[in-house]
Amino acid sequence: MTLNWIDTTTLSFNALLLLERVQLTWLPGWLPEAALGTALHANPAVAWFMRHKCPEIAGWVDDVLARSAPAADAAAVRAAETAVLARLTDLLTYALDPAAYDAQPFLTWDSAELTGLTDFSGKRVLDIGAGTGRLALAVAARAAVVFAVEPVANLRTYLTAKARRLGFDNVYAVDGLVTAIPFPDGFADVTMGGHVFGDAPEAEFAELRRVTRPGGMVILCPGNNDQDNDIHSFLVAQGCAWGRFEEPGDGVKRKYWCV
Repeated sequence: MTLNWIDTTTLSFNALLLLERVQLTWLPGWLPEAALGTALHANPAVAWFMRHKCPEIAGWVDDVLARSAPAADAAAVRAAETAVLARLTDLLTYALDPAAYDAQPFLTWDSAELTGLTDFSGKRVLDIGAGTGRLALAVAARAAVVFAVEPVANLRTYLTAKARRLGFDNVYAVDGLVTAIPFPDGFADVTMGGHVFGDAPEAEFAELRRVTRPGGMVILCPGNNDQDNDIHSFLVAQGCAWGRFEEPGDGVKRKYWCV
């Protein structure tokens, strides 16, 4: 879907200074490199930040700069900056205005699609890629404790404040990734995530299984678009059951669960 969560045309290019290290690793192959090179020539502090915050992409940054030249005028610079910022709408929303993301219609699906999959009462729950807390806060009233694993610091801050505002003192936001969940083997009764699975299915699923106790449940809600694609085939091959549900404004999605 087209993202229009915030108006990126009004943002300073310095907004990139708010990106997390892990987010910077995603940029090669994502951003329009000609525009990025022009923008970085005009914003050397951002180029410096990218190199030093995430040394893994330093060579790529240097290459982008080497293949571009400074713009002739301020209008050309701003056009390049705007092109780059537009591609980062989601990441910049998380950094600048998580409430705008939290208000998106596609997050208003019926929580019973999740809570009806298992009894969360008294359970120790991990929510991976927790974002603004859509899944974590849906189960917090029943669970004993929910650890919301989220790599973006501003989302963790937002989620924690929202949980306290709703009266939950059993929700804790922690840093981590779906491929590097910071909990020991067999820690959770239920491990869940939404819109987090699929970039590296084997590694991700192995990590979800690792932190879930024997007999515990792994839930991906949603875990996929409504397609018989490679992700679907992989999850079914792992023994996952699945079903469909509607995300308002974004269509039918598939959820997956397995013991």
